[in-house]
Amino acid sequence: MAYATTNPYTGEVVKTFETASEQQVAEAIDKADEAFQTWHLKPIAERLQVLQKAADLLRADVRGFASILTLEMGKLIGEAEAEVNLCIGMLEYYVANAEQQLAPRTLPAKGFDEGDVVIHHEPLGVLYAVEPWNFPFYQVIRIGAPQFSAGNTIVLKHASNVPQSALAMEKLFRDAGAPEGLLVNVFASHDAADQILSDPRVRGVALTGSEGAGASVSATAAKYLKKSTLELGGADAFIVLEDAEIDKAVKWAVFGRHWNAGQVCCSSKRLIVADSIYDEFVEKYRKAVAELVAGDPMDEATTLAPLSMQSAADDLAELVEAARGEGCTVEEVGERVPEQGAFFQPTILTDIPLDSETSQTEFFGPVSQIYRAKDDDDAVRIANSSPFGLGGSVFSQDTERAQRIARRLDTGMVYLNQPTGVKPDVPFGGTKRSGHGRELVDLGLHEFVNAKVVVNSDIDGSF
Repeated sequence: MAYATTNPYTGEVVKTFETASEQQVAEAIDKADEAFQTWHLKPIAERLQVLQKAADLLRADVRGFASILTLEMGKLIGEAEAEVNLCIGMLEYYVANAEQQLAPRTLPAKGFDEGDVVIHHEPLGVLYAVEPWNFPFYQVIRIGAPQFSAGNTIVLKHASNVPQSALAMEKLFRDAGAPEGLLVNVFASHDAADQILSDPRVRGVALTGSEGAGASVSATAAKYLKKSTLELGGADAFIVLEDAEIDKAVKWAVFGRHWNAGQVCCSSKRLIVADSIYDEFVEKYRKAVAELVAGDPMDEATTLAPLSMQSAADDLAELVEAARGEGCTVEEVGERVPEQGAFFQPTILTDIPLDSETSQTEFFGPVSQIYRAKDDDDAVRIANSSPFGLGGSVFSQDTERAQRIARRLDTGMVYLNQPTGVKPDVPFGGTKRSGHGRELVDLGLHEFVNAKVVVNSDIDGSF
């Protein structure tokens, strides 16, 4: 596979990189393991100093780091700056909380004195991180901040279209004072997973990406008895009940579906609207989507970015045509998007049969699916009919009612009266075909640590 920076707005191939050889992959593992031997022995306070320095470096040059994201995958510059600030928040979350979250924990146990049974959280070693292009910094920090805090090191295989983002993350931690090898970028091929995961020094893999990539990598991990965490696709339900504030719901729906050009696993892809307000909601939603402005992602006035690459736009067009072929109503919305760049015309799909392929498919781009729900039970039925279970939203002015519906949704996260969000201090992860495992807060921190039990007792007798 070829690694290259291709500007999605201009189509210009800016820089290319050679795919790593088997020897280079082996050297990357060597570096990560060598770093682990010293890194995990450092007091946690010293490890956290590196995280704080990384946060400080990001804060000192938010626009510079953000510009790399916009160049490589077309993210609006304002959204790119928000991603950098999110990374700062995640790093500083662990600076403030990791020591307490990794502290030994005593357990009450019959027949033992208080303090005799202790759980120690110890790092595993080298981890393999396979990350996607849609949030090139955030995805690395989301796994890196907790695992570096715990004492692990990481070999990173980033997406092939964001190589400079990967190098920037590697340099960030080196500049922050980390030992060489704490984060090792390697421009590995997909086939390198077997070489990496078969190495006994590599103790687990964290992957964010497609279902196919997740199935392949997790199968390889299982072959070598390595733990995996997977954050895969999503088709989040955005439920709007008849007592919702419609204008607020419309505003959030437009944002939830179109931020990052709709290329977000947890974006609001399926809008499920109560029958009594359906027509009003759709009319207002259509009008608001039509106001999006496609253009140069470096221009602050642009509100709709190009997709990450032309092939992504082409693939999305094929899915829309397939939906048309299944009988869905397809409506393009707004002014024509520019011909230059990997833009996709905002599109609304309605009249979607629940037994169709369309209803089971993730549309990664500015394509909205809108469903009409007869009542609360019907809204839940539609929401849970998806094979995905990442996030979701419920809009209602009745908090208790919204809470009841949220508890019925088969998904990893539910936000009330806002789209599924990403915050440094809220765990992230899903169910069903959206993957398994959690990232962020203490849940993410503990995914790749050994919860070692130490029993301190001098009891005479037999068991």
